[in-house]
Amino acid sequence: MNGILNIYKEQGQTSHDVVAKLRRILKTRRIGHTGTLDPNAEGVLPVCIGQATKLAELLTEKEKTYLTELRLGISTDTQDAWGQVTAEKEVTAAADAVKAAVFSFVGNIWQQPPMYSAVKQGGKKLYELARAGIEVERPQRPVTIHGIEDFAALSGDSYRFTVCCSKGTYIRTLCHDIGQKLGCGAHMTRLARLQSGRFLLDTALKLAEVERLQQAGELERYLLPVDQAFDFPRFQVDAAFSKWLYAGNPVPFAHIERSAAGENQVPAALKAGELVYLYDYRRELMGIYKQEKEKFKVLKFFYQAGEADYDC
Repeated sequence: MNGILNIYKEQGQTSHDVVAKLRRILKTRRIGHTGTLDPNAEGVLPVCIGQATKLAELLTEKEKTYLTELRLGISTDTQDAWGQVTAEKEVTAAADAVKAAVFSFVGNIWQQPPMYSAVKQGGKKLYELARAGIEVERPQRPVTIHGIEDFAALSGDSYRFTVCCSKGTYIRTLCHDIGQKLGCGAHMTRLARLQSGRFLLDTALKLAEVERLQQAGELERYLLPVDQAFDFPRFQVDAAFSKWLYAGNPVPFAHIERSAAGENQVPAALKAGELVYLYDYRRELMGIYKQEKEKFKVLKFFYQAGEADYDC
């Protein structure tokens, strides 16, 4: 089984729990997720299976969209509702001022990773240090908030909005920083991932559904094939280069037969470093390649010996 499953991680599960349960259901260890969701968060968690595990790091880079809720006036050590309260302050900001503060974070910003996070420092995860009562300096990191939408005031100094952001963005830290900007503190009370790359919440499967579909022999049709994970250009390599192609050698532009997608696309028109899918003369996927100096070099290789016909 090779492909990507769009899993709905339920609140209370860790991302590791999801992978462990899928390994049991699918009876394979070649499974990996594409970006940790906190145990108290829910939503989209794309999971790579078989050959697709080679795509995990590329999928992790994709932008994500979250629905979040925050409460003003209370700060916690974890920056969310599941930590210990560290400060309480009166909230004086009106809804318009809160909205302005929230939207002021759109763009390229700097975030300091929270102590309760899996970021490593000195060989240890920050949450391990935090649980031992140790707080250390954490260098700020650049992240991008691509957009904020659906801002709404709720009851009791609480607000809800959606955030589209880059990899590595901590939404609870965003909520904390909004509270700091308003001078009253804040913490995150809800987090749901609505989208990760091309994977959407409304097509995500809960683990119970995955198990039922697997038992019924119907799960394969819910797998996204490896070559549908990205919108990379697609090219077919001519038969004369097969021996070198199957060995993982760089492919000169001269051996590109045509666009595998049937488009009028030529390798020379690509930007330096652009990624593409390459197929052999039989239109079997070989891998993801990177354009470099009139050649395509292997980035992720999917060919397995015995799949191709050398008699060409």
